[in-house]
Amino acid sequence: MIIQEEKVEIVEDEKPKALQKAAPNEIQKQEEKPNDIQELNTEKKSTKKGSIYYFLIFIAALLLVLLVIFGVFALYNISHNNVIANGIYVYGVDLSGKTKGEALEAVSKKFDSIQNKDIKLISDKYETAINPTEINLKYDINAAINYAFSIGKSGNLFKDNFEVFNTMVSGTNITPTYSLDEDSLISTLDKFSKEIPNAVVESSYYIENSTLYITKGKEGYIVDSKKTSSDVHSKLKDFSYLSQTIPLSLVKQAPKSIDIEQIYNEVHKEAKDAYYTTNPYAVYPSENGVDFKISLQEAKDKVAKSNSNKEISIALKTIYPKVTTNMLGRKAFPDLLAQFSTNYVNNPARTTNLRLAANKINGTVLLPGETFSYNKVVGARTIAAGYKNAAIYQNGEVVDGLGGGICQISTTLFNAVLFANLNIVELHNHQFVPSYVGAGRDATVVYGAKDFQFKNSRKHAIKIECSVSGGVARFKIYGVKEDTEYDVKVNASIISSTATYIRSSTYRTLYLKGKKVSSERIYSCTYKKH
Repeated sequence: MIIQEEKVEIVEDEKPKALQKAAPNEIQKQEEKPNDIQELNTEKKSTKKGSIYYFLIFIAALLLVLLVIFGVFALYNISHNNVIANGIYVYGVDLSGKTKGEALEAVSKKFDSIQNKDIKLISDKYETAINPTEINLKYDINAAINYAFSIGKSGNLFKDNFEVFNTMVSGTNITPTYSLDEDSLISTLDKFSKEIPNAVVESSYYIENSTLYITKGKEGYIVDSKKTSSDVHSKLKDFSYLSQTIPLSLVKQAPKSIDIEQIYNEVHKEAKDAYYTTNPYAVYPSENGVDFKISLQEAKDKVAKSNSNKEISIALKTIYPKVTTNMLGRKAFPDLLAQFSTNYVNNPARTTNLRLAANKINGTVLLPGETFSYNKVVGARTIAAGYKNAAIYQNGEVVDGLGGGICQISTTLFNAVLFANLNIVELHNHQFVPSYVGAGRDATVVYGAKDFQFKNSRKHAIKIECSVSGGVARFKIYGVKEDTEYDVKVNASIISSTATYIRSSTYRTLYLKGKKVSSERIYSCTYKKH
């Protein structure tokens, strides 16, 4: 048996083949590389430290500059604490460096030119406008200036400096706020609904000759007040209404249905009896009432059956009071204030005219402040009213005329009014001095042309009583004497006379306890001579 021994070669400190093949110098370089890396890292660390150093210097310099700027702005704010900062405007008016007073003056000048400019509105061919005073439009200039003044003055240095810097660079324009009466704006816009073309026509009614006439409405357009109001507000905010016309927003609408019950409530009126009180003294006149001649249900049926556009007519009736003002007895007018009478010739036709006119006036009551019109009370002098032909003045001649003689009634009343110390409103003299009074004491009337009017200028109601009988036309005026009651004297005198004319003046003089208080010229007049 043959045993073969295995040889094992042990090599110590054997280097890699790559190193064995490499040149001695290269091996030396490779062995020296760790030292070079160490040096490179050292250089990088040194450069990084340098960059941080310069960066810190830059930051410090920047902070120093900012600190200087901050300080400058702080000093500027302190030195300009009583004026508005630069770059601030109110509605385009530069307020830089101005005090509040100067700013108010500058802004007010501009607003004075626009404050009352109309707000123009349009709808097709219809144009209208609203004046700012109609809606109480006001721009709050003071608030805008106060806000402008407050910028940069909060007390916080950082905030104030930023605000001042910002306004200097970019500017700040403040638009004043405004206020207006919204109810007035809406009501004004509603008013335009009746003026626009093709406006809706609402049903309406009117009374003529004791008949109620109802007219039916017609479909049309109205102003959309809320929408238009919103448009107006948007234009007021930016002042564009000064250069732009605002369109009226319209909506189509049918007329409201006829409410006969509402019409009845508006037309119907109960009669009121006259009465008076003594403590305090006052006279309450009577009032006639009004009612439908048909029942309310019949009126409703009549409206419901009417399908055409024709007017609907409903007859009315007058409801008379049981006690009229003229029926109030002497107790309501306890004191005789004045009286006057004239004599007349007993001519049947003329006397008839006198009595007709006097009867119309007799019992008339005038409340304080009311005006008496002779033509209105007596009415037209017609044959139907019973007037006769009698002598009148016409074109300088005495001729027969319808109603002749009634000027004697107006003249007699005029003199009673003078002595009652009542105010004369309208007065005319005759062409010739009449036979029943002297010059300056007459009052002529012509229906539709010349009237005699006076006013109850006393504190309480008065009552006129008159009569025509026995050749005397007599007037009395009753009432209540006042705390200060004057004695009245009337003086009418001729101031000049020629071959063809007479001129006179009439005065009323007041006396109190025998002493003259005042003298008033009632009128001056000119008469022709016969």
